[in-house]
Order: sequence, then C-alpha cells, then structure tokens
Amino acid sequence: MSLLEQLTADMKTAMKAKDKETLSVVRMVKASLSNEQIKLGHDLTADDEIAVLSREMKQRVEEKTAYEEADRGDLAVEIQKQMDVLKRYLPEQLSADEVTEIVKATIAEVGASSKADLGKVMGALMPKVKGKADGKLVSQTVQSLLN
Repeated sequence: MSLLEQLTADMKTAMKAKDKETLSVVRMVKASLSNEQIKLGHDLTADDEIAVLSREMKQRVEEKTAYEEADRGDLAVEIQKQMDVLKRYLPEQLSADEVTEIVKATIAEVGASSKADLGKVMGALMPKVKGKADGKLVSQTVQSLLN
C-alpha cells in the first residue's frame, strides 16, 4: 500500500471515529505530498515521501521547542499529538547507538581523520540514514567522533 493510499484509508477511519486531531494531520500530510508532487512535476518516490514527512516532523519539533521556551505547555501538548500521528508514517528511527555505529563505519569507509573531513563524512552518511535519524543527532555524532 502506498503512502497516499494509507493516508486516504486513515483519513476515512478518522472521519468515522470523529477524530479531529488525526484527521487534520492526515489532511495536512496529504496536502504537503500533493504540493511536493506538483512542485517536482512527477509522482513521488518513497524517498520524496520520506523527505516531505521528515520536513513536516522537523517543523513540529521546532514549534514544540518554541512553545516550551515561551512557557506555552498547552500548545506544546497539541504539537506533540500531531507529532505522534506523523510518527506512524515515518520509518522507525535509529537509536543513538545505531547512529554511532553507522557513523563509525562511514568514517572508516571514507578515511576521515579530522574535522576538516566533516563534509566528506556527512555526504557519504546522509543517504544511509535519510529519514531514519535526526540530522542534528547525526551531525553531533560525527563532530564528536572526529574530535
């Protein structure tokens, strides 16, 4: 089942259950995917879909952080609910230990030895973890291991 088919089925289920939160998130994701498809001018690949979902999740994380810093816990809770719905459609995220192992293997693969090789490592690494790990976590792990 493609992501759009799954979203349509989940949207129907949410409508029947009168689950407004899930329904609004599913509609938002479908709209984002449609906009991306129009922008690219072709059907979306699985990687394109994951990129859109990752972008939506990143926006929610940033919103939640901003609300928490502004001491608006009520809004942060709403954003967390949206994030929980989005997580259903994203691939399972790698743990910090798994990310560290992949980073170590990639550093050895490209022969990196200092921070000057950061770009080389990140270029080889990101396709391996795209959509499966937070870019910030990956970057921090690479920097700590290159020190």
